Amino acid sequence: MSFNLQSYLQAQGNKISAVFNEFLSERDGASQLIQAMSYSFLAGGKRIRPILCLAAVDTVGGDEEIALPAAFALELVHTYSLIHDDLPAMDDDELRRGVQTCHVRFNEATAILAGDALLTLAFEVLANAGMTNGPSAIKWLGITKILAERAGCTGMVEGQMRDILSEGKLLSVDEMKKLHALKTGALIEASLHIGAIVGGASPEQTRHLRRYGRKIGLAFQITDDILNVNGDPKLLGKAVGSDAEKLKNTYPSLLGVDVSLSLVRELIGEALHSLETFNKKALPLIEIASYIAQRNR
Repeated sequence: MSFNLQSYLQAQGNKISAVFNEFLSERDGASQLIQAMSYSFLAGGKRIRPILCLAAVDTVGGDEEIALPAAFALELVHTYSLIHDDLPAMDDDELRRGVQTCHVRFNEATAILAGDALLTLAFEVLANAGMTNGPSAIKWLGITKILAERAGCTGMVEGQMRDILSEGKLLSVDEMKKLHALKTGALIEASLHIGAIVGGASPEQTRHLRRYGRKIGLAFQITDDILNVNGDPKLLGKAVGSDAEKLKNTYPSLLGVDVSLSLVRELIGEALHSLETFNKKALPLIEIASYIAQRNR
C-alpha cells in the first residue's frame, strides 16, 4: 500500500487538534482569553513540528500515544510565537493562515496575553506528563529543558531578536544561516530531538534525527523566503513581498531565487542521507522532507 502524505498529515494534525479540544472542554469557553487562544491554535496550519515529533517516535519504534503531550506542547509554543510575531511591534501582519491575525480579530492586549497563555500552557502540559509517568519523570524533565532552551533566549526568541536587529542591514550568508538556525531551525530540531527521546532512541539514532531536523529546518526557512517573493497569497493565506518592504535579510535577496532553490535541494538531500540508517521506518520523515522542498504554502 502506497504512502499518502496528505492523508498522513491530516490524520496526525487532527490528533493535535483533538488534544486542544480536550483542553477547551475543561475551560470557560466564554472567556475572551480562551477564545483568542482557540482562535489562533485552531486556525489551521501545517502542524509540522508536532507531526515531526510523532514521526520521529514512530521511526525509532516508540509509542505515539505517550508522545502526544510533547507534540502538543511544541505546537502550543509555535502558535504563541506566531501570535507575537504578527503584533504591530514585530511584523505587523494582518493575515495569518488566511484569516485575521489574533490582534486584529481581538485586540493587541488580548493577543499578547493569548500568546503568553499558550506558552505557559506548553510547560504545564509537560509537567503533567512527567507527574503522571512517574518512572519516566526524569525523561520528561529533560524534554522540558530541551523545549525551554530551543524556544527561548538560546533559540527561537534570540533568532527573532536577531531578525529584527538585522532589518536594513546586509548580513553574510553565514550570519543569516545562524539567524535562521535559531529563529526557525531550533524548534524544528527540538521536535525531532524530543520525539527521539520519547521514542527511546539510541544516541546514534538521536544524532541522525537531530541532523535531519537541522537540515529541514533551514530548508523550511529558505522555502518560506522564496514563497514570500513568488508565492500565491491565496494559497499562503498571507501577503507576499513583505520581507522586501521591511528590508529583511532573506536567501533570495542575498543569493537569488535560483541559487536559493538549489540550496533547498542540497539540504533536503543531506536530510535524507541522515535517515538512511532507518530504512522504511522513516518513510513519513522522508516524505515530509520532500514536501518541504516542494510546498507552495
